[in-house]
Amino acid sequence: MAHTTPEPQRRGRTLMGVVAASALVYPLLVCAVQLLIAQLLTVDVTAIVLWLVVAVVCSVALVAAVRWGAMRRVRSPWLLVGLAPPAIFELWLVWPLLIT
Repeated sequence: MAHTTPEPQRRGRTLMGVVAASALVYPLLVCAVQLLIAQLLTVDVTAIVLWLVVAVVCSVALVAAVRWGAMRRVRSPWLLVGLAPPAIFELWLVWPLLIT
């Protein structure tokens, strides 16, 4: 497949995608720590839901940044399928709190 954009422009876009994706790693780490605290130490359902939503948004943004840098289509059904196992695990952790 032939690329229509010049090599320096493609390389610049790739580097911007990598920088944008690496900038989202720290918010994901904060989300993971906050989820750990909210689930294990202070059992707060509101905080769990809030940090899960923030983590999902950061995860989708990270994948979108990488795909944008690689000049790929951003919308992908596999991205949403990949979010299913962590979502099911989190629901399993929170389920006893939701039914009481």
